Amino acid sequence: MKKLLVLVFGILLIINCSSKTDCQCKKPTGPYLGQKPPTGLNAELFAPGIVSNGMNNRDITFIPDGKEIYFCASFGNFNYEAIMYSKQLDDGSWTDPEIAPFSKSMEYMNFEPHISPDGKHFYFLSNRPDIANGETEKGDQDIWVVDRVGDSWGEPYNLGGPINSEDEEYYPSVTKSGNMYFTRQGKSNRTGFIFRSKFVDGKYQEPEKLPQQVNCGATQFNAFVSPNEDYIIVPVAGMENTLGGVDYYISFRNKNDEWSEPQNIGEPVNSASRNEWSASVSPDGKYLFFMSSKTSDKPEINTYDQFKNIFNSSENGSSNVYWVSTDVIERLRPEGF
Repeated sequence: MKKLLVLVFGILLIINCSSKTDCQCKKPTGPYLGQKPPTGLNAELFAPGIVSNGMNNRDITFIPDGKEIYFCASFGNFNYEAIMYSKQLDDGSWTDPEIAPFSKSMEYMNFEPHISPDGKHFYFLSNRPDIANGETEKGDQDIWVVDRVGDSWGEPYNLGGPINSEDEEYYPSVTKSGNMYFTRQGKSNRTGFIFRSKFVDGKYQEPEKLPQQVNCGATQFNAFVSPNEDYIIVPVAGMENTLGGVDYYISFRNKNDEWSEPQNIGEPVNSASRNEWSASVSPDGKYLFFMSSKTSDKPEINTYDQFKNIFNSSENGSSNVYWVSTDVIERLRPEGF
């Protein structure tokens, strides 16, 4: 079994051309990994066989020009998890996905990447020890950052206080002004709330818990804030109008820092799937990317090879990344926001 797990992880970058659904025999070329953008309010699976590849995939982010894509892959109940990336070359083609250099240790969590709107900082979740501050053992979940150095990234460092604390902090999301939104979860009650830390004079300020329009359910987590800070998308559990166990809700913010009442984003983003909790928006603001574990129609399976092909294909019950026009957001914007 151990050999099988290693083999599965090793073939993440190998294209499975025996799958009719996920066949990617040629190098993808063009924006967004060569994918045809969705139209109208139709949500489409994003990059089947590359990003949505049969594993648990989520947490997609881009550098501002869209020519580097980062996403997460995991399997084995998150015993194996890593941040992956692909770069667009000068001829328009994309490199095969690779593990980000600062994400290669399977001993620690490395997940939930987010690139700042200016492309200068790469934030992510990790529980690695903060060696710079004398830690030698695995810690709790903190927000870490690497800075852009030329055409690559520098060495990771713990963001520190006042954002990181004795509780667990994760899923960073940063605005053009530098304000950071994130989840803070207590170690005892395991309930998450969305916080904001304003960036003033080059420093993060003491985080504030956002109001009930944002922290609106039994628990909420993994919030994405728009670069202009005019709306926030929050996965929420415990709402009466949910379509599944966890749905995406949206609240809009006006110039007076007031938040609108939360709205269920609805179909085609939300579904009966209980696993929908990672959203982001493309740098040009045109597309909403979101994670869902919804499945395709179950085919008849007659052979072991067919069974393996489904394991290595998207929409097999593991989480996938989908995309849809941000018209699904604008249709919900209330007057005055």
